[in-house]
Amino acid sequence: MSSQAPQLTSSFNWLDRRRFLSQAVSGLGAVALTSLFQQEGLFASGPTAIDPSRPYQARPSHFPGKAKNVVVIFCAGGVSHLDTWDYKPELEKRDGKPLENGPAVTFQGPAGNLARPQYKFRPRGQTGKMVSDMLPHLAELTDDFAFVHSLTSKSNTHGPAENFLSTGSVLDGFPSIGAWVTYALGCETRQLPAFVAIPDPRGVPQSGTNNWGSGFLPAAFQGTPFNATKPVRHLQPFDIPAGTDAATRHLLAKMNERHFAENPHDSKLAARIASYELAARMQLSVPSIMNLNSEPEHILKLYGADSEDKTKAAFARNCILARRLIEQGVRFVQLFNGAYASGGNLNWDGHNKLKPQYDKHAHILDQPAAGLIRDLKQRGLLEDTLVVWCTEFGRMPMFQKGSQGRDHNPDGFTCWMTGAGVKPGISHGATDAIGKVAVEDVHPLYDLNATILHLLGLNHEQLTIRHNGIDRRLTNVEGHVIHEILA
Repeated sequence: MSSQAPQLTSSFNWLDRRRFLSQAVSGLGAVALTSLFQQEGLFASGPTAIDPSRPYQARPSHFPGKAKNVVVIFCAGGVSHLDTWDYKPELEKRDGKPLENGPAVTFQGPAGNLARPQYKFRPRGQTGKMVSDMLPHLAELTDDFAFVHSLTSKSNTHGPAENFLSTGSVLDGFPSIGAWVTYALGCETRQLPAFVAIPDPRGVPQSGTNNWGSGFLPAAFQGTPFNATKPVRHLQPFDIPAGTDAATRHLLAKMNERHFAENPHDSKLAARIASYELAARMQLSVPSIMNLNSEPEHILKLYGADSEDKTKAAFARNCILARRLIEQGVRFVQLFNGAYASGGNLNWDGHNKLKPQYDKHAHILDQPAAGLIRDLKQRGLLEDTLVVWCTEFGRMPMFQKGSQGRDHNPDGFTCWMTGAGVKPGISHGATDAIGKVAVEDVHPLYDLNATILHLLGLNHEQLTIRHNGIDRRLTNVEGHVIHEILA
Protein backbone atom coordinates (compact mmCIF):
# COMPACT_ATOMS: atom_id res chain seq x y z
CA MET A 1 0.00 0.00 0.00
CA SER A 2 2.83 2.38 -0.86
CA SER A 3 0.44 4.94 -2.32
CA GLN A 4 -1.95 4.82 0.60
CA ALA A 5 -1.89 5.60 4.29
CA PRO A 6 -0.82 2.36 5.93
CA GLN A 7 -3.21 0.16 7.82
CA LEU A 8 -0.51 0.68 10.41
CA THR A 9 0.50 -2.93 10.88
CA SER A 10 3.96 -3.01 9.21
CA SER A 11 7.12 -0.97 9.77
CA PHE A 12 8.73 1.65 7.54
CA ASN A 13 12.45 1.47 6.68
CA TRP A 14 14.90 3.13 9.03
CA LEU A 15 16.21 6.54 8.10
CA ASP A 16 19.96 6.27 7.38
CA ARG A 17 21.49 7.06 10.73
CA ARG A 18 24.29 9.29 9.42
CA ARG A 19 21.87 11.35 7.32
CA PHE A 20 19.48 11.61 10.25
CA LEU A 21 22.19 12.76 12.63
CA SER A 22 23.52 15.25 10.11
CA GLN A 23 20.07 16.82 9.96
CA ALA A 24 19.81 17.18 13.74
CA VAL A 25 20.49 20.90 13.81
CA SER A 26 18.96 22.03 17.06
CA GLY A 27 20.12 19.44 19.56
CA LEU A 28 21.10 21.68 22.45
CA GLY A 29 17.74 23.41 22.76
CA ALA A 30 16.00 20.09 22.38
CA VAL A 31 18.04 18.35 25.07
CA ALA A 32 17.07 21.14 27.44
CA LEU A 33 13.52 19.82 27.15
CA THR A 34 14.41 16.25 28.05
CA SER A 35 12.83 16.40 31.48
CA LEU A 36 9.55 17.65 30.03
CA PHE A 37 9.24 14.79 27.59
CA GLN A 38 10.31 12.24 30.20
CA GLN A 39 7.52 13.49 32.45
CA GLU A 40 5.04 13.08 29.62
CA GLY A 41 6.21 9.54 28.85
CA LEU A 42 7.16 10.34 25.26
CA PHE A 43 7.30 7.32 22.97
CA ALA A 44 5.78 4.78 25.27
CA SER A 45 6.47 1.22 24.25
CA GLY A 46 3.96 -0.52 22.02
CA PRO A 47 3.43 -1.71 18.46
CA THR A 48 3.54 0.92 15.75
CA ALA A 49 4.20 0.97 12.01
CA ILE A 50 5.62 4.48 12.05
CA ASP A 51 9.40 4.81 11.66
CA PRO A 52 10.24 5.88 15.23
CA SER A 53 13.01 8.15 14.01
CA ARG A 54 10.56 10.12 11.81
CA PRO A 55 7.21 10.10 13.65
CA TYR A 56 6.13 13.49 12.30
CA GLN A 57 6.88 12.82 8.64
CA ALA A 58 3.84 13.54 6.42
CA ARG A 59 2.17 10.35 5.21
CA PRO A 60 -0.40 9.79 2.43
CA SER A 61 -4.08 9.23 3.16
CA HIS A 62 -6.06 6.16 2.10
CA PHE A 63 -7.76 8.21 -0.62
CA PRO A 64 -7.88 11.90 -1.59
CA GLY A 65 -9.57 13.79 1.24
CA LYS A 66 -11.61 16.95 0.92
CA ALA A 67 -10.12 18.42 4.12
CA LYS A 68 -6.49 19.09 4.93
CA ASN A 69 -7.09 20.53 8.40
CA VAL A 70 -9.68 20.22 11.16
CA VAL A 71 -10.82 22.61 13.87
CA VAL A 72 -13.03 21.05 16.55
CA ILE A 73 -14.96 23.52 18.74
CA PHE A 74 -15.79 21.37 21.77
CA CYS A 75 -18.37 22.91 24.13
CA ALA A 76 -17.90 21.06 27.40
CA GLY A 77 -20.78 20.41 29.77
CA GLY A 78 -23.52 19.16 27.44
CA VAL A 79 -25.12 22.02 25.51
CA SER A 80 -28.92 21.87 25.33
CA HIS A 81 -29.92 21.17 21.73
CA LEU A 82 -33.45 22.25 22.65
CA ASP A 83 -32.35 25.80 23.42
CA THR A 84 -29.94 26.22 20.50
CA TRP A 85 -30.30 24.24 17.25
CA ASP A 86 -33.19 21.74 17.52
CA TYR A 87 -36.52 23.58 17.31
CA LYS A 88 -39.42 21.76 18.99
CA PRO A 89 -42.71 23.71 18.83
CA GLU A 90 -44.35 20.85 20.73
CA LEU A 91 -42.43 21.95 23.81
CA GLU A 92 -44.06 25.37 23.51
CA LYS A 93 -47.49 23.73 23.50
CA ARG A 94 -46.78 21.38 26.40
CA ASP A 95 -44.78 23.77 28.57
CA GLY A 96 -45.33 23.06 32.27
CA LYS A 97 -47.10 19.75 31.70
CA PRO A 98 -45.79 16.40 32.93
CA LEU A 99 -44.32 13.98 30.41
CA GLU A 100 -46.73 11.03 30.24
CA ASN A 101 -44.96 7.70 30.75
CA GLY A 102 -41.73 9.59 31.16
CA PRO A 103 -38.96 8.72 33.61
CA ALA A 104 -39.62 9.59 37.23
CA VAL A 105 -35.90 10.05 37.83
CA THR A 106 -33.21 11.16 35.41
CA PHE A 107 -29.43 11.33 35.88
CA GLN A 108 -29.32 13.81 38.75
CA GLY A 109 -32.68 13.38 40.43
CA PRO A 110 -36.46 13.51 40.07
CA ALA A 111 -37.81 14.77 36.76
CA GLY A 112 -40.06 17.81 36.65
CA ASN A 113 -42.45 19.06 33.95
CA LEU A 114 -41.75 19.73 30.31
CA ALA A 115 -40.16 23.13 29.69
CA ARG A 116 -40.33 25.27 26.57
CA PRO A 117 -37.14 26.50 24.89
CA GLN A 118 -35.63 29.27 26.97
CA TYR A 119 -34.83 31.34 23.88
CA LYS A 120 -36.98 32.40 20.96
CA PHE A 121 -36.37 30.54 17.70
CA ARG A 122 -36.39 32.36 14.35
CA PRO A 123 -35.90 31.34 10.69
CA ARG A 124 -32.38 32.08 9.47
CA GLY A 125 -30.80 32.71 6.08
CA GLN A 126 -31.90 31.37 2.73
CA THR A 127 -32.74 27.97 4.19
CA GLY A 128 -35.08 29.36 6.85
CA LYS A 129 -33.49 27.07 9.43
CA MET A 130 -35.00 27.68 12.87
CA VAL A 131 -32.26 28.65 15.32
CA SER A 132 -32.56 30.28 18.73
CA ASP A 133 -31.60 33.83 19.63
CA MET A 134 -29.07 32.51 22.11
CA LEU A 135 -26.25 32.54 19.51
CA PRO A 136 -27.06 35.38 17.08
CA HIS A 137 -23.64 35.54 15.40
CA LEU A 138 -23.49 31.80 14.70
CA ALA A 139 -27.17 31.86 13.70
CA GLU A 140 -26.24 34.16 10.81
CA LEU A 141 -24.02 31.40 9.41
CA THR A 142 -26.50 28.52 9.43
CA ASP A 143 -26.69 28.46 5.62
CA ASP A 144 -23.10 27.16 5.77
CA PHE A 145 -23.75 24.45 8.37
CA ALA A 146 -24.67 20.78 8.06
CA PHE A 147 -26.60 19.85 11.20
CA VAL A 148 -26.86 16.31 12.55
CA HIS A 149 -29.82 16.30 14.95
CA SER A 150 -29.82 12.59 15.81
CA LEU A 151 -26.57 11.88 17.62
CA THR A 152 -26.36 9.58 20.64
CA SER A 153 -23.73 8.89 23.27
CA LYS A 154 -22.95 5.84 25.40
CA SER A 155 -22.75 7.78 28.68
CA ASN A 156 -24.72 10.41 30.55
CA THR A 157 -21.74 11.28 32.78
CA HIS A 158 -19.48 14.13 31.69
CA GLY A 159 -16.05 12.49 31.96
CA PRO A 160 -16.91 9.23 30.19
CA ALA A 161 -19.06 11.10 27.65
CA GLU A 162 -16.18 13.46 26.84
CA ASN A 163 -13.97 10.41 26.44
CA PHE A 164 -16.50 8.82 24.11
CA LEU A 165 -16.71 11.90 21.92
CA SER A 166 -12.95 12.44 21.77
CA THR A 167 -11.67 8.84 21.82
CA GLY A 168 -14.52 6.49 20.93
CA SER A 169 -14.43 4.87 24.37
CA VAL A 170 -15.99 5.80 27.69
CA LEU A 171 -12.85 4.52 29.42
CA ASP A 172 -9.63 6.40 30.04
CA GLY A 173 -6.47 5.49 28.16
CA PHE A 174 -7.70 5.46 24.56
CA PRO A 175 -6.22 7.64 21.81
CA SER A 176 -8.01 10.86 20.92
CA ILE A 177 -9.18 11.53 17.38
CA GLY A 178 -6.43 14.12 16.92
CA ALA A 179 -3.83 11.53 17.94
CA TRP A 180 -5.28 9.01 15.47
CA VAL A 181 -5.14 11.60 12.69
CA THR A 182 -1.55 12.53 13.51
CA TYR A 183 -0.60 8.85 13.70
CA ALA A 184 -2.06 8.25 10.26
CA LEU A 185 -1.07 11.42 8.41
CA GLY A 186 1.90 12.90 10.23
CA CYS A 187 2.61 16.60 10.04
CA GLU A 188 2.75 19.09 7.15
CA THR A 189 4.90 21.56 9.09
CA ARG A 190 8.33 20.99 10.66
CA GLN A 191 8.03 23.96 12.99
CA LEU A 192 4.86 23.09 14.89
CA PRO A 193 3.04 19.99 16.14
CA ALA A 194 0.44 18.34 13.93
CA PHE A 195 -2.11 18.32 16.78
CA VAL A 196 -2.74 21.25 19.12
CA ALA A 197 -5.31 21.48 21.92
CA ILE A 198 -6.42 24.92 23.14
CA PRO A 199 -8.18 24.61 26.52
CA ASP A 200 -10.73 27.18 27.64
CA PRO A 201 -9.14 30.21 29.34
CA ARG A 202 -10.91 29.17 32.56
CA GLY A 203 -9.44 25.67 32.72
CA VAL A 204 -9.66 22.18 31.24
CA PRO A 205 -12.74 20.02 30.60
CA GLN A 206 -13.73 17.33 33.09
CA SER A 207 -11.90 14.51 31.34
CA GLY A 208 -8.86 16.75 31.00
CA THR A 209 -5.97 15.58 28.87
CA ASN A 210 -7.82 12.41 27.85
CA ASN A 211 -9.47 14.63 25.24
CA TRP A 212 -6.15 15.16 23.47
CA GLY A 213 -4.10 12.25 24.78
CA SER A 214 -2.39 9.55 22.74
CA GLY A 215 -3.62 6.60 24.81
CA PHE A 216 -1.81 3.46 23.69
CA LEU A 217 -0.42 5.17 20.58
CA PRO A 218 3.13 6.49 20.89
CA ALA A 219 3.10 9.65 22.99
CA ALA A 220 4.57 11.63 20.08
CA PHE A 221 1.04 11.84 18.69
CA GLN A 222 -0.65 13.43 21.70
CA GLY A 223 -1.99 16.96 21.40
CA THR A 224 0.22 19.84 22.49
CA PRO A 225 -1.74 22.27 24.71
CA PHE A 226 -1.48 25.94 23.75
CA ASN A 227 -3.21 29.00 25.17
CA ALA A 228 -3.23 32.45 23.60
CA THR A 229 -3.27 34.21 26.97
CA LYS A 230 -0.45 32.31 28.69
CA PRO A 231 3.11 31.51 27.60
CA VAL A 232 3.88 27.95 26.57
CA ARG A 233 6.07 26.36 29.19
CA HIS A 234 9.66 25.40 28.40
CA LEU A 235 9.68 27.18 25.03
CA GLN A 236 11.79 30.24 25.81
CA PRO A 237 14.80 30.40 23.43
CA PHE A 238 18.24 29.98 24.96
CA ASP A 239 20.89 32.68 24.50
CA ILE A 240 23.83 30.45 23.54
CA PRO A 241 26.80 31.42 21.33
CA ALA A 242 26.70 29.77 17.91
CA GLY A 243 30.12 28.16 18.39
CA THR A 244 29.14 26.60 21.69
CA ASP A 245 25.89 25.33 20.19
CA ALA A 246 27.68 23.78 17.19
CA ALA A 247 30.30 22.11 19.38
CA THR A 248 27.64 20.69 21.68
CA ARG A 249 25.65 19.33 18.75
CA HIS A 250 28.80 17.73 17.34
CA LEU A 251 29.45 16.00 20.65
CA LEU A 252 25.85 14.81 20.83
CA ALA A 253 26.08 13.44 17.30
CA LYS A 254 29.20 11.46 18.23
CA MET A 255 27.50 10.08 21.33
CA ASN A 256 24.40 9.14 19.36
CA GLU A 257 26.49 7.49 16.67
CA ARG A 258 28.29 5.38 19.26
CA HIS A 259 24.97 4.43 20.85
CA PHE A 260 23.53 3.30 17.51
CA ALA A 261 26.68 1.29 16.74
CA GLU A 262 26.41 -0.53 20.03
CA ASN A 263 22.58 -0.87 19.96
CA PRO A 264 21.51 -1.00 16.30
CA HIS A 265 17.97 -2.15 17.13
CA ASP A 266 17.26 0.44 19.83
CA SER A 267 14.77 2.88 18.33
CA LYS A 268 14.05 4.84 21.51
CA LEU A 269 16.95 7.26 21.18
CA ALA A 270 16.07 8.13 17.60
CA ALA A 271 12.48 8.65 18.64
CA ARG A 272 13.47 10.98 21.47
CA ILE A 273 15.77 12.96 19.19
CA ALA A 274 12.93 13.49 16.70
CA SER A 275 10.72 14.80 19.50
CA TYR A 276 13.40 17.03 20.96
CA GLU A 277 14.22 18.45 17.56
CA LEU A 278 10.57 19.43 17.09
CA ALA A 279 10.58 21.00 20.54
CA ALA A 280 13.68 22.99 19.67
CA ARG A 281 12.16 24.23 16.43
CA MET A 282 9.06 25.23 18.39
CA GLN A 283 11.22 27.53 20.51
CA LEU A 284 11.59 29.70 17.43
CA SER A 285 8.17 29.27 15.82
CA VAL A 286 5.80 29.34 18.79
CA PRO A 287 6.57 32.83 20.14
CA SER A 288 5.66 34.41 16.80
CA ILE A 289 2.51 32.30 16.48
CA MET A 290 1.43 33.21 20.01
CA ASN A 291 2.05 36.93 19.55
CA LEU A 292 -1.30 38.30 18.42
CA ASN A 293 -0.23 41.94 18.54
CA SER A 294 0.32 41.86 14.80
CA GLU A 295 -3.37 41.22 14.17
CA PRO A 296 -5.14 44.29 12.72
CA GLU A 297 -7.81 46.02 14.73
CA HIS A 298 -10.65 44.91 12.45
CA ILE A 299 -9.73 41.24 13.02
CA LEU A 300 -9.66 41.70 16.80
CA LYS A 301 -13.11 43.29 16.57
CA LEU A 302 -14.40 40.52 14.29
CA TYR A 303 -13.57 37.92 16.93
CA GLY A 304 -14.51 40.07 19.91
CA ALA A 305 -10.95 40.09 21.23
CA ASP A 306 -11.46 43.74 22.18
CA SER A 307 -14.34 42.87 24.52
CA GLU A 308 -14.39 44.28 28.04
CA ASP A 309 -15.42 40.79 29.17
CA LYS A 310 -12.00 39.33 29.91
CA THR A 311 -13.13 35.73 29.49
CA LYS A 312 -14.74 36.44 26.13
CA ALA A 313 -11.64 38.36 24.98
CA ALA A 314 -9.42 35.47 26.07
CA PHE A 315 -11.55 32.89 24.25
CA ALA A 316 -11.55 35.15 21.19
CA ARG A 317 -7.75 35.20 21.25
CA ASN A 318 -7.78 31.41 21.45
CA CYS A 319 -9.94 31.39 18.31
CA ILE A 320 -7.47 33.69 16.54
CA LEU A 321 -4.67 31.37 17.64
CA ALA A 322 -6.58 28.44 16.11
CA ARG A 323 -6.72 30.26 12.77
CA ARG A 324 -3.01 31.11 12.92
CA LEU A 325 -2.14 27.49 13.63
CA ILE A 326 -4.20 26.34 10.64
CA GLU A 327 -2.43 28.93 8.48
CA GLN A 328 0.92 27.49 9.54
CA GLY A 329 -0.02 23.92 8.61
CA VAL A 330 -1.15 22.45 11.93
CA ARG A 331 -3.43 19.61 10.89
CA PHE A 332 -5.76 19.20 13.88
CA VAL A 333 -6.79 21.93 16.35
CA GLN A 334 -9.09 21.13 19.26
CA LEU A 335 -10.59 24.34 20.69
CA PHE A 336 -12.44 24.06 24.01
CA ASN A 337 -15.23 26.27 25.31
CA GLY A 338 -16.13 25.55 28.93
CA ALA A 339 -14.11 24.16 31.82
CA TYR A 340 -14.83 21.75 34.62
CA ALA A 341 -15.86 23.19 37.98
CA SER A 342 -18.00 21.89 40.82
CA GLY A 343 -21.54 23.02 40.09
CA GLY A 344 -20.88 23.46 36.38
CA ASN A 345 -20.88 27.26 36.41
CA LEU A 346 -17.83 27.41 34.14
CA ASN A 347 -19.33 25.23 31.44
CA TRP A 348 -22.64 24.34 29.76
CA ASP A 349 -23.88 21.96 32.48
CA GLY A 350 -27.21 23.77 33.01
CA HIS A 351 -28.88 21.86 35.85
CA ASN A 352 -30.28 24.60 38.04
CA LYS A 353 -30.69 27.94 36.29
CA LEU A 354 -30.10 27.18 32.65
CA LYS A 355 -30.91 30.52 31.05
CA PRO A 356 -28.74 32.79 33.24
CA GLN A 357 -25.90 30.32 32.88
CA TYR A 358 -26.33 30.04 29.09
CA ASP A 359 -26.59 33.81 28.71
CA LYS A 360 -23.07 34.02 30.11
CA HIS A 361 -21.56 31.16 28.11
CA ALA A 362 -23.26 32.13 24.85
CA HIS A 363 -21.74 35.60 25.15
CA ILE A 364 -18.28 34.02 25.43
CA LEU A 365 -18.74 31.49 22.61
CA ASP A 366 -20.84 33.18 19.97
CA GLN A 367 -18.93 36.07 18.43
CA PRO A 368 -15.45 34.49 18.67
CA ALA A 369 -16.55 31.17 17.13
CA ALA A 370 -18.48 32.95 14.37
CA GLY A 371 -15.50 35.24 13.83
CA LEU A 372 -13.24 32.22 13.40
CA ILE A 373 -15.49 30.73 10.71
CA ARG A 374 -15.88 34.07 8.91
CA ASP A 375 -12.13 34.66 9.03
CA LEU A 376 -11.29 31.19 7.71
CA LYS A 377 -13.79 31.75 4.90
CA GLN A 378 -12.56 35.21 3.88
CA ARG A 379 -8.97 33.94 3.75
CA GLY A 380 -9.90 30.94 1.59
CA LEU A 381 -8.91 28.54 4.37
CA LEU A 382 -12.40 27.09 4.83
CA GLU A 383 -12.10 25.36 1.45
CA ASP A 384 -9.52 23.01 2.97
CA THR A 385 -10.52 23.19 6.63
CA LEU A 386 -13.30 21.22 8.31
CA VAL A 387 -14.87 22.96 11.32
CA VAL A 388 -16.82 20.77 13.75
CA TRP A 389 -18.99 22.12 16.56
CA CYS A 390 -19.75 19.45 19.15
CA THR A 391 -20.71 18.69 22.73
CA GLU A 392 -20.74 15.43 24.68
CA PHE A 393 -24.54 15.09 24.99
CA GLY A 394 -27.74 17.14 25.05
CA ARG A 395 -30.30 17.99 27.73
CA MET A 396 -33.72 16.68 28.72
CA PRO A 397 -36.97 18.32 27.49
CA MET A 398 -38.20 18.66 31.07
CA PHE A 399 -36.75 20.68 33.90
CA GLN A 400 -35.37 18.90 36.89
CA LYS A 401 -37.84 18.94 39.75
CA GLY A 402 -37.57 22.11 41.79
CA SER A 403 -35.13 23.76 39.35
CA GLN A 404 -34.99 25.84 36.18
CA GLY A 405 -32.48 23.59 34.45
CA ARG A 406 -32.31 20.44 32.36
CA ASP A 407 -30.64 17.12 33.14
CA HIS A 408 -28.22 15.17 30.94
CA ASN A 409 -29.56 13.49 27.80
CA PRO A 410 -27.34 11.12 25.76
CA ASP A 411 -30.24 9.74 23.69
CA GLY A 412 -30.57 12.55 21.16
CA PHE A 413 -28.66 15.78 20.52
CA THR A 414 -27.10 17.99 17.84
CA CYS A 415 -23.66 18.72 16.42
CA TRP A 416 -22.77 20.43 13.14
CA MET A 417 -19.98 20.73 10.56
CA THR A 418 -18.97 23.31 8.00
CA GLY A 419 -16.17 23.79 5.53
CA ALA A 420 -14.21 21.35 3.40
CA GLY A 421 -16.33 18.57 1.90
CA VAL A 422 -19.50 19.44 3.81
CA LYS A 423 -22.87 20.06 2.15
CA PRO A 424 -24.01 23.49 3.39
CA GLY A 425 -27.45 24.43 4.65
CA ILE A 426 -28.87 21.01 5.47
CA SER A 427 -30.34 19.30 8.53
CA HIS A 428 -30.00 15.55 8.85
CA GLY A 429 -31.68 13.20 11.31
CA ALA A 430 -34.27 14.10 13.92
CA THR A 431 -35.27 13.64 17.52
CA ASP A 432 -38.88 13.01 18.55
CA ALA A 433 -41.48 15.78 18.92
CA ILE A 434 -40.10 16.95 22.26
CA GLY A 435 -36.41 16.33 21.54
CA LYS A 436 -35.89 13.51 24.02
CA VAL A 437 -34.81 10.63 21.78
CA ALA A 438 -33.22 10.40 18.34
CA VAL A 439 -35.72 8.65 16.07
CA GLU A 440 -34.70 9.37 12.47
CA ASP A 441 -31.32 8.46 10.94
CA VAL A 442 -29.89 7.77 14.37
CA HIS A 443 -26.10 8.20 14.60
CA PRO A 444 -23.91 7.20 17.54
CA LEU A 445 -20.91 9.48 17.97
CA TYR A 446 -18.84 6.80 16.24
CA ASP A 447 -20.44 8.03 13.01
CA LEU A 448 -19.39 11.62 13.62
CA ASN A 449 -15.77 10.55 14.07
CA ALA A 450 -15.92 8.21 11.07
CA THR A 451 -17.12 11.16 8.98
CA ILE A 452 -14.30 13.42 10.18
CA LEU A 453 -11.74 10.75 9.26
CA HIS A 454 -13.43 10.23 5.88
CA LEU A 455 -13.16 13.93 5.04
CA LEU A 456 -9.43 13.70 5.76
CA GLY A 457 -9.13 10.79 3.34
CA LEU A 458 -9.00 8.07 5.99
CA ASN A 459 -11.04 4.87 6.10
CA HIS A 460 -11.94 4.46 9.77
CA GLU A 461 -12.07 0.66 9.36
CA GLN A 462 -8.47 0.55 8.09
CA LEU A 463 -6.99 2.94 10.63
CA THR A 464 -6.03 0.35 13.25
CA ILE A 465 -3.27 -0.63 15.62
CA ARG A 466 -2.86 -3.93 17.45
CA HIS A 467 -2.93 -3.41 21.20
CA ASN A 468 -3.04 -6.18 23.79
CA GLY A 469 -3.98 -8.68 21.11
CA ILE A 470 -6.86 -6.60 19.72
CA ASP A 471 -6.97 -4.53 16.52
CA ARG A 472 -8.08 -1.20 17.96
CA ARG A 473 -9.56 1.72 16.07
CA LEU A 474 -11.25 5.03 16.89
CA THR A 475 -14.70 3.68 15.98
CA ASN A 476 -14.29 0.32 17.78
CA VAL A 477 -16.20 -2.24 15.64
CA GLU A 478 -18.89 0.30 14.75
CA GLY A 479 -19.22 3.58 12.88
CA HIS A 480 -20.57 4.61 9.49
CA VAL A 481 -19.76 7.71 7.46
CA ILE A 482 -22.69 10.16 7.37
CA HIS A 483 -22.71 10.52 3.59
CA GLU A 484 -25.92 12.57 3.62
CA ILE A 485 -24.07 15.65 4.90
CA LEU A 486 -21.16 15.41 2.45
CA ALA A 487 -20.88 17.56 -0.66
